[in-house]
Amino acid sequence: MPPQGNMEEQTFPPWRQRIGFIAAVFGMFMAILDIQIVASSLNEIQAGVAASAEEISWVQTSYLIAEIVMIPLSGMLTRIFSTRTAFVISSAGFTLASLGCAMATTLEQLVILRAIQGFMGGAMIPITHAISFSIFPRRSMGAVQAVIGMVVTMAPSIGPTVGGYITEMLSWHWLFLANVVPGIFVTWAVWNFLDIDKGDLRVARRLDILGLALMAVFLGTLEYVLEEGPGDDWFDDDLILGLALLCAVSAVGFFWRTLKHDHPIVDLRVFTDRNFSLGALQGFVLGIALYGLVYLMPQFFGYVRGFSSLQIGQVMFVTGVTMFFTAPVAGRLTNIVDLRLLMFIGFILVGIGSALNAQLTSQSGFDEFFLPQMIRGVGLIFCLIPASRIALGTLPREEVGNASGLFNVMRNLGGALGLALMDTIRDWRQDYHWNQLLPAINQGREVVLERLSGYESMLTGHVADPQQSALVMLSQTVAREAMVLSFNDIFLWLGLLYLVCAPMVLLVKKIEA
Repeated sequence: MPPQGNMEEQTFPPWRQRIGFIAAVFGMFMAILDIQIVASSLNEIQAGVAASAEEISWVQTSYLIAEIVMIPLSGMLTRIFSTRTAFVISSAGFTLASLGCAMATTLEQLVILRAIQGFMGGAMIPITHAISFSIFPRRSMGAVQAVIGMVVTMAPSIGPTVGGYITEMLSWHWLFLANVVPGIFVTWAVWNFLDIDKGDLRVARRLDILGLALMAVFLGTLEYVLEEGPGDDWFDDDLILGLALLCAVSAVGFFWRTLKHDHPIVDLRVFTDRNFSLGALQGFVLGIALYGLVYLMPQFFGYVRGFSSLQIGQVMFVTGVTMFFTAPVAGRLTNIVDLRLLMFIGFILVGIGSALNAQLTSQSGFDEFFLPQMIRGVGLIFCLIPASRIALGTLPREEVGNASGLFNVMRNLGGALGLALMDTIRDWRQDYHWNQLLPAINQGREVVLERLSGYESMLTGHVADPQQSALVMLSQTVAREAMVLSFNDIFLWLGLLYLVCAPMVLLVKKIEA
């Protein structure tokens, strides 16, 4: 097969394949969106299945663990079954699991079905990336990647809004039922319109079962540790410590097995390609912002402002709208502007947009987040579209499926690590700021006395001990301000991370537009 860089003579795909590709993109959109619309309604789901606050987190954790295990397997599945069959199995399984989730009556049923949903849906994301590089000529990749970039970035951004509306207007069951009809259409359309290659069942006979098991344990335990570590004080928890050790041992075994085996479960040798390695690293860094900001803003509005999921979604909708209108422009620019320059500008914009939110107060709302969200939205699109072209655009076509899975794993791991670090830093900096603010709460200071007097007057006649309740309210005010300062620290450090990482794009070999 000729490398992707030499595909100038490739013709534009027939309309049947274009319809199939659009259906595949919609399937990818469903798989990504499903994470966020469920995350925004966990309280309602918790009440529906009678779970505790600790138990309900497994609804998300099981999905993410299963998804990250499946993503790198997608390349192998397409080689065994063909691209069309692998995607149809994934889409049909995701749709059936969604129906099962809606019908679940217990937490155990929901967790198992969510794991199946994540495992099946996980393959749709990298397969769609691989399809785009397989059927479209290089000259049209700007527009194609703009569409994919729009989906990858918009789905997390509008997820809280969509989830809030669905849960408020209907019920949490419709978060899953909403996938059924589109899922059937996607499955039908891909089967009928996207027959682009043939599978080879001989690949299954030499399947590396040990490598598969080691990879599943490695990625599964890593995702769990990153997901649950911040809430369980990391290695102070025996389960987290044990799984971290298991993760380390299985990682060593997986890398050794993969590099030594003649037919590895995933081919890590693609990392010897300079542009793929740098593109995957850039995808990892972008994952921190892509998933981290979608997580950080609801945390601020939920804990500090007390917004509902619907109100949070309305604020965050700005990012999604910005990226929707920026994606076509960015796609066109990738064909006429050096990808390295575009990505450099994107990193700078994400950094500036994050740093602009480093001066929040306990009253900050839509206005304070409007401009930073617009800047970050433009920056993320300017980064994500070039990143995939940098990583996959120079590889031989037969390597794109495997590489696409690894690229998406790197982005997801970046997001998982980013969320874990944000939770840990928030708790650490909140404690720090609490200790810094505490000396100012001196009952001999006039401003403190005035605040306590105001609280007592407000509470008199409503509680048994107004004076004690006033002290509690003052303590809660200090804790809230400490939390706001911790969010400011995270936004500032996130901004600095992207400003520092921007020069990394200079190491990339130029790709002809």
